[in-house]
Amino acid sequence: MAILKVARMGHPVLRAKARTVEPAEIVSPAFQQLIDDMFETMREYQGIGLAAPQIHESVRLFVAGLRSSKLTGQMSDDDEMPFVALINPVITPLIAPGAAEAELDADWEGCLSIPDIRGMVTRPKAISVKAFNRQGKKIELQASGLPARVIQHEADHLDGVLFFDRMKSFETLTFLDEYSRFWRKNDDDDDDE
Repeated sequence: MAILKVARMGHPVLRAKARTVEPAEIVSPAFQQLIDDMFETMREYQGIGLAAPQIHESVRLFVAGLRSSKLTGQMSDDDEMPFVALINPVITPLIAPGAAEAELDADWEGCLSIPDIRGMVTRPKAISVKAFNRQGKKIELQASGLPARVIQHEADHLDGVLFFDRMKSFETLTFLDEYSRFWRKNDDDDDDE
């Protein structure tokens, strides 16, 4: 396995729409090696997600996860977020029965391509994802909370979208040091109420 160079904001690959991966390509040794290298790179940089455009490969693939556990059809928090490779993902926000639209959630995001920066981003709280897995099989899963946020963030990279583009306001845009000093403390205070 290899640790790959991460593209930083400003590189054109991060603003281009990635190409669709042909199903026969997924099981090729080269593509499987790419997936392994992406997991290795994600872990090296202490990320919880990495999209192929971030390592200069303009294909519709991302890897994500926090721990090695079995992938079920549903993920709802960081304890249940196994390592996954999703290819050609299609995301649909989930709408609760009786609701007119998907419930939204605002939370902090960062990005390996925009190091040491955080910002508050609003996204659908729960989603459904259809994709190919690394074995080339079609899968469908549902995610909410952190897994849903990570999946949406990484899928955005496949369309040339950065988390800055999803921010409603830049008032929360902060360096990681200041986030730790000022914002994280406020988040903890809110949790105590």
